[in-house]
Amino acid sequence: MRKILLLSDTHGHIDEGILKYVKQADEVWHAGDIGDLNVTDQIKALKPLKAVFGNIDDAKARTEFPLHNRFQCEGMDIWITHIGGYPPNYNSKVRNELTANPPDIFICGHSHILKVMPDKKLNLLHMNPGAVGKHGFHKIRTMLRFKINKATIEDLEVIEFDKRY
Repeated sequence: MRKILLLSDTHGHIDEGILKYVKQADEVWHAGDIGDLNVTDQIKALKPLKAVFGNIDDAKARTEFPLHNRFQCEGMDIWITHIGGYPPNYNSKVRNELTANPPDIFICGHSHILKVMPDKKLNLLHMNPGAVGKHGFHKIRTMLRFKINKATIEDLEVIEFDKRY
């Protein structure tokens, strides 16, 4: 069993509230728009990190992290990218691969809108943790945490922080 903390769109922001949940996880997944590598450096100092770069990330972040990160976790095929769209309107840059070879879990960020929804046609779970940074149009900062146990997602929780202002 693995305890996962899923976040996105930090836009350079990290604080003790976020780090408290990092410490409780087995690993952290970041779905892009890191904003400042200090964010990922602080996370990596505490827990293993899997991340992708987003559209606001600079050349340093793009050197350290890939555009797409596909890996296995507890028997599940995971794909993280920053701009992915939503079922059935996936981004044109991922649609063909996603349709031809769907993962068990497809994770993206970018929209700042927290959403977890099944794609019954592709038999996958789509996850977007919203945005936990303080920049953007979102009003509430959010992350997700869950457990993956023998190819099953358990104890999915939304973590909400105060308004971003």
